[in-house]
Amino acid sequence: MDVKLPKLGEGADSGVVVNVFVKEGDTIARDQTIIELENEKAVAGIPSTAAGVVARVHVKAGDKLTVGQRILSLTSAGQTDAAESPAAGSDDDKPPVEVEPPASASSAEVEEEMPVRVAAPVASPSVRKLARELGLDLTRVRGSEPGGRIVIADLRAYIQRLQKLAAGSKAAAAVAAAAPVKSTPAEQIDFSKWGPVVKKPVTPLRQVIARRMWENWNAIPHVTQFDEADFTRLNELRKRFSPAYEQKGMRLTLTPLVLKALVETLKQHPIFNSSLDEAANAVVFKNYFHIGIAVDTEQGLIVPVIRDVDKKSVMDLAQELEQLAQKARDRKVSADELKGGTFTISNQGAIGGAHFTPIVNKPEVAILGLGRGAMKPIVREAKFEARLLTPLALSYDHRVIDGGAAARFMVDLVAAIQEFKEAVVKL
Repeated sequence: MDVKLPKLGEGADSGVVVNVFVKEGDTIARDQTIIELENEKAVAGIPSTAAGVVARVHVKAGDKLTVGQRILSLTSAGQTDAAESPAAGSDDDKPPVEVEPPASASSAEVEEEMPVRVAAPVASPSVRKLARELGLDLTRVRGSEPGGRIVIADLRAYIQRLQKLAAGSKAAAAVAAAAPVKSTPAEQIDFSKWGPVVKKPVTPLRQVIARRMWENWNAIPHVTQFDEADFTRLNELRKRFSPAYEQKGMRLTLTPLVLKALVETLKQHPIFNSSLDEAANAVVFKNYFHIGIAVDTEQGLIVPVIRDVDKKSVMDLAQELEQLAQKARDRKVSADELKGGTFTISNQGAIGGAHFTPIVNKPEVAILGLGRGAMKPIVREAKFEARLLTPLALSYDHRVIDGGAAARFMVDLVAAIQEFKEAVVKL
């Protein structure tokens, strides 16, 4: 019995093998995890669909698998060694055949299909008349009767050969029309001629990130709205209530507070919590608030989604943030935990830097970037005060959102942050 890769989920039909947990001769149970597969930005265990003894492992780390492709071959424990592997020369043991698109019928192929021209073909008047009516060249028809005499059956066979060649040409044209246009290969540069270099392969995750960023940047006309928010009050609330949260075994950061302020702003500006349905030429407004949080990991950027942020307390959000961030760093986040977001936050405050231009995570229409806060002098009631100002960067899809709407959104978000209600964070 072959264990094959099952359907991974909606829109997912392939992945890259990260780990293989079994080897030939192992006895495995049904639903036992046999490999780990990286699909998009998630790594998931793939269970066996049957129990038995592993006769053959068909994959290794780094292989790309598609749905339906074999992972293992199993036998029952009582079968002989001969039965543990496919019979020699069987179809299962043969490597997959690469199917090339049919080429158009070349002159050489026509010459191979058709007989050499006959200077004086032998045929009855009725056959010659029929050939003239059909537009056939009798010098190309192979005669099957004695002396090469051509009969009606020979005309029929000749027409069938012409149809076969014509079908091949038509199929080749269809394949050529459907094939994607290949871009010019990138120029190969030998960097080592200028000094020592180290070359490392691009990881599957980095390839996914690169593809997604390229698609998003090219599909969405980006505009970024910049501003600063006074985080002084928000940070004071965090410091004041941190001991109470620590008693509950939870560390309070600014991110859960920003999430609550963000959701209140999204409720005032629902266009920022929407998606553009290009097929239906309509804007889909969502009555739920699932916020993606960009997590910086050693492998690359991963964006798990916190669902129903508006229905959760600051304590709940703090706990879920910590759990999801750790799962993302350990590559244990599931594919479902990466989907369904309505808006995304990219917080670089813990690293450094100020304003930047985050790329919208399609099919969302906006993303908020936070830089590192810094103490700056500002004028309040005709006096200079040192306040904690944090850079904000709102990138949005200009097909859906106009500059005026983005400016109003930013004004209300800054107000929600600066006038954050104490009751929201208080336990």
